[in-house]
Order: sequence, then C-alpha cells, then structure tokens
Amino acid sequence: MFILPNLFTVSSIFCGFYGAVTAAAATGPSDLYRACIAILFAMVFDSVDGRVARLTRTQSDFGVQMDSLADVISFGAAPALVAWHWGLADFGTVGLLACFVYTACGAIRLARFNVMAADASGPSSYFLGLPIPAAAGLLVATIIASLQAGRSLDGSQAWAPVLMLGLGLLMVSNIRFPTFKATKMTKRAFAALMLVFGTMVVLAIQVRPSFAIVTLMGSYLVLGLAGEAARMVRRMQGGDAAVEEDDDPLDDPLQQLDLGLEDEDEELLD
Repeated sequence: MFILPNLFTVSSIFCGFYGAVTAAAATGPSDLYRACIAILFAMVFDSVDGRVARLTRTQSDFGVQMDSLADVISFGAAPALVAWHWGLADFGTVGLLACFVYTACGAIRLARFNVMAADASGPSSYFLGLPIPAAAGLLVATIIASLQAGRSLDGSQAWAPVLMLGLGLLMVSNIRFPTFKATKMTKRAFAALMLVFGTMVVLAIQVRPSFAIVTLMGSYLVLGLAGEAARMVRRMQGGDAAVEEDDDPLDDPLQQLDLGLEDEDEELLD
C-alpha cells in the first residue's frame, strides 16, 4: 500500500518529463499543445497522490519530499521549458531570465511550504503564496488558449515574460490563497460546486476548453488577490488591533465560506 500513492507521484513526474521533452523537440504548435496537456495530466496525478495516501493511511515524510521534488519538475521546470519554446526564446536573455525566475520561485515556494508544514501543528486554512500547480495550470492553459487563437496571441508578445515574472513573484509572495481543505461539503457547498462546474462546461462548449481552464485558474488567482486587498483595507482602518486579529487564519475573508459551511447541520462529505 505504501507504493500506491508514490505511483501517482511518479506518474506526475513522467507527465512533466514528457512535457519537457516534447516541448524541447517541438516542430509546431501541435507538439507544444501535447506538452501542455501532459502538464495538465500531471496536475491530476498530483492532486490524487495525497488523497490516496490519506485514504490508505500511508502518509510518510518520504512521500512529502518526493511530492515536492515531483512538483519542481512537473510544475516548475517543464512549464518554463514549454514557455521558452512557445515564444519567450524570441526575447533572448530577458526571456531566459523570465523562465528562470519562474522556475526558481517555484522551487523556493515548495521549500518554504515544506518548512512551514513541518513546523505547523495542524493543517492550515490557506497557502502562503500561489501554489505552484495553480501557477503552472494558469500558464499552460494560457499557452493552449494562445495556440488556438493563432498569431494574434502568442508568446512572442511583451505580455508573455510579464506573465512568467508575475506568476513567479506571486509564488514567493505572502499573499494568502485558500486551501479549501477544511471545507465541510454540505448541500449548499455541493450546489455551489455544481454551479461552478456547469459554468466551466458551458464555457468550454461555447468557446474553447482552454478558455474554461484559464477562467478557473484566473478566478482562483483573483480570489487570493481580493482577499489580500480586503485584509490590507482592514489593517488601514483598524490599525494594530486589526493586524493582531488578522493573525488568526480562520478570520481570513477567504475562509468565511468554510466557516459558513461548517455551521450547516447536515454534511455530505468531510
């Protein structure tokens, strides 16, 4: 049973490796598209391995470290290499630095997460900094959307290195992003989840699937930024008292949904 969750982690590594190799040997948009899809599959395996470990009660320090190393490959180095061949190579040194900053910030983000997780007494209600899978998901979804849009929207334009640098800096920032791990899946939460899922399906059918993924990842990014803006306003209005109050993660505006869900009498899923 100990091997089972690590098989999912290794599958994530394979997808990231495949994406990197495919991007490096790319001769056209179709190769870059396959590389991006491989990274999206890596996100699926990455989201499953931890849950499998908890379900089978095979969590271990080895698995935690292996998961972080897999994330560096699949969501740090591989997306940066795809972005390089997508169009950032046209920027020369600037493009190279943008890809490096993204990868380096991803590695720093994972190292910080491991240290904080080791010191924590329990699960946190938020991520400190943009999670690297979310950054990679937004990046590759943007690349897929641009490949489908054609030359009117590609990586050789000035916004591409800005996107890479922005995602890198968000990963090492102190902005809080919700984990939703403490959320009690009540009827109301389930209905909201189905609404979001239905919206994504309609968007995927009416426009393109890649735009639905961009919208989903972008919404998560906006959620974190909006929560940070709300905390800044509260600090300015309340002074030191608001700052002390903000130290409680359960007082985070991003977690108010979680608290409301936990107050429901009937739970569908813990």
